Amino acid sequence: MEKMRVAVIGYGGMGGSHVDSFANSEVVELAGIWDIDEEKIEAAKSKGIHAYSSLEDLLSDKSVDIVTIATPNDVHKDIAITSMAAGKHVICEKPVAMNSSELSEMIDASHKYDRLFTVHQNRRWDSDFIAIRDLCLEGKLGKVFEINSYVQGSRGVPGDWRKEKEHGGGMMLDWGVHLIDQILQIKKDVKIDKIFSVSDHITCDEVDDGIKTDIFFEDGTLARVVVGTSNFLSMPRFYVCGMSGAARITTWGAVCQVAVCTSWEDEAVKPVKTAAGITKTMAPRDAKTVEYYDVKLPDSDVHDFYRNVVKAIHGEEEQLVKHDEVMRVMLVMEAAIESDRIGNCVKFNDII
Repeated sequence: MEKMRVAVIGYGGMGGSHVDSFANSEVVELAGIWDIDEEKIEAAKSKGIHAYSSLEDLLSDKSVDIVTIATPNDVHKDIAITSMAAGKHVICEKPVAMNSSELSEMIDASHKYDRLFTVHQNRRWDSDFIAIRDLCLEGKLGKVFEINSYVQGSRGVPGDWRKEKEHGGGMMLDWGVHLIDQILQIKKDVKIDKIFSVSDHITCDEVDDGIKTDIFFEDGTLARVVVGTSNFLSMPRFYVCGMSGAARITTWGAVCQVAVCTSWEDEAVKPVKTAAGITKTMAPRDAKTVEYYDVKLPDSDVHDFYRNVVKAIHGEEEQLVKHDEVMRVMLVMEAAIESDRIGNCVKFNDII
């Protein structure tokens, strides 16, 4: 199959990452980049990368099949719709838009112009997420009743447009979108009952520099998504509780630690001393009633995203990141933002 040609709009960190991923691709090749920042244009040219003189110049290039948008969030919608109107298929960085209304316009444009439109939800290919998803869906932990997903660092909000509300800055739109998407991939067919969320403003007043979002599903599962940027010691990346077991991944790239209960009753349990008192309730289990083992993280290749996009354009596969999934993530984020605003739970009308 002949490679499809991709032009990248926005040659910053994510745009550069897309460009780098094309170097050894068997399905796409780089047509060029465009950015409003002349320094980034010159940086691309210094690497031998073709730089378009304007957005109009890029969109008039008939050899360009796909446009990948890696700009600040507030201009995603206009660029995406203009690109589809020019006959280009569109991949948009996350968050796809500033709100669900903008996303609806983008989806409508994809139907109107008969162009593939999708979102680069690259962290569906995180090996730690895949391991946790598979454990939950395979039932190895019994009925899962709590999923905790933490991403924490100690460097605050990046000092660029991500600190500015008008451009769609803040951690909900930067990291929350990934973690919520991962949770909803695990709970694809389960309706959401309500959402409670609190935003942090520890180092930044204008946008959130952290979030704590609880998603309550109608089957009784609680999913807790936490993003922090002022944490010098981090919680586990994932911690999952099931009726007959638990799983934990401590940090990026670590093995998945699993504990499976083989016998609930333990007649021999004795009280243990903990600090200034004794407890039988919290006495640790041993190998007589719990099996402990590690699960190696699976291999994963994020370029499968582009392989799928190309096959979907040719009608050989369904696109993996679907419109209704992206909309559901956006609606969850909007409900979380509203919950933080009113300081209370928000009932979620799951329209998907």
